Amino acid sequence: MRAIVIGLVCLAISLNAQNLMANSKEIKSKVAILYSEKFLLHDTGPDHPERPERLTSTVNFLKNHPLLSPYLTWPKFKPATFDILNLVHTKEYIKLVEHEINTLKNTTAYLSTGDTVISKHTLEAASLAVSAGTSGIDEIMTGKVSSAFALVRPPGHHATASHGMGFCVFNNIAIATRYLQKFYGLERILIVDFDVHHGNGTQDIFYEDDSVFYFSVHQHPFYPGTGRPTEKGSGPGKGYTLNVDLPAGSGDEALINSVKAYLEPAMQKFKPEFILVSAGFDAHQGDLLGQLNYTKKGYKQVAKILHHIADLYASNRTLYMLEGGYTPDNITQSVNEILNVLVEFDKIN
Repeated sequence: MRAIVIGLVCLAISLNAQNLMANSKEIKSKVAILYSEKFLLHDTGPDHPERPERLTSTVNFLKNHPLLSPYLTWPKFKPATFDILNLVHTKEYIKLVEHEINTLKNTTAYLSTGDTVISKHTLEAASLAVSAGTSGIDEIMTGKVSSAFALVRPPGHHATASHGMGFCVFNNIAIATRYLQKFYGLERILIVDFDVHHGNGTQDIFYEDDSVFYFSVHQHPFYPGTGRPTEKGSGPGKGYTLNVDLPAGSGDEALINSVKAYLEPAMQKFKPEFILVSAGFDAHQGDLLGQLNYTKKGYKQVAKILHHIADLYASNRTLYMLEGGYTPDNITQSVNEILNVLVEFDKIN
């Protein structure tokens, strides 16, 4: 009898161990995808590279992905309020955007401050793009997910506090940063920008701010012409801006080496509490506008590095926000690789 009891106990222990092993293979946290069909209503006109198909391809792929889709959540959100926009943008600029969109006489026009197409639905889409960022932050900071990816349009990193330009109306990533500071009291935020174009608007907004570290790796010479390594911030923000410019034709190796050689050492000192990523995929080889040659593997390696930094200092809290990228399949494949990192498939397969 004693032998039978001992055998049953051993069996129970063995089954429990197997269950624990099975549970350890489960993904620790889901990833929020912030997307609205109203982003598609932002009309940029025929043949414009910043078009709705940039999003629909990726969204359809993710919703039908047999492995990823169970680990993705799709929160709902409403357009950002005036006060949220005003965390970064001047009241005068917000009112200008509202006026020019609400008084459009043609189907499309250009915003008077720069090379950004507007249409009758642009204000709603741009306000929703901002809210995608702040809602993603809420999801992360309340513990519902550990990370998020906002698939938005129009993009934002060229917009300054008082000017829209480069397809951008509101600076989505900058507003997300100020939202984190105002509503969650975070003191050290890292913004990583790997769009092929330098995020001049984001840099300008935080250039004198030592609570925000802005890192950009981008093509040079290229639009908008800013982002030289000599641009390092000023006043209290001196040393908190770090630019790496790459010549046309640079590929994955140059991207990864830039992140490892410059960003990783800087973060050992800065120790970010949250990581925000301006995720532009126009540096992918074959893009309509960019002249760099990154691949989906390069983006995945960068995501792994950022995931490691987030794990060390930021409790894995990371929010990606789509910027550029004008070949839909490139966006889809690159986002897929990044999400595989965020849901930690590499750890369970």
